[in-house]
Amino acid sequence: MILRRATAADAPACAAIVARWIDATDWMADGPSVAELEALMRDGFPRREAWVAEAEGRIAGYLSMRAEEDHIVGLYADRPGHGTGRALIDQVKTGRDRLQLNSHAPNTAAHRFYEREGFRVTATDLPGEDGVPEIRMEWTR
Repeated sequence: MILRRATAADAPACAAIVARWIDATDWMADGPSVAELEALMRDGFPRREAWVAEAEGRIAGYLSMRAEEDHIVGLYADRPGHGTGRALIDQVKTGRDRLQLNSHAPNTAAHRFYEREGFRVTATDLPGEDGVPEIRMEWTR
């Protein structure tokens, strides 16, 4: 697996990963379209600390964060359980003593993953931008 900084050109592949996750997630009623996701990523990747993981010649996942806040705003893997998320989390832990993120409250599989990576719940019942309640999780060295 190769990790590298994400660029605006990676937006279509990353947006497709998120769109597939939305489509496969029954509690995500209506998410943004692929075109909306692409636009957000094309704009956001150059302004944020964003990483992609490449495996077998394709993008296998990405992580985007607001580095000035040490806040992860997106982490998605095309095939969860194959080490992509862990590799991306390890990349952004390097040189940091703290990370935080918000996660959809119903996304218990993500919560288990983050707990395995050392994150702990620090807040619950937060309003989500997409209407789905969220929790906040934090990792400290």
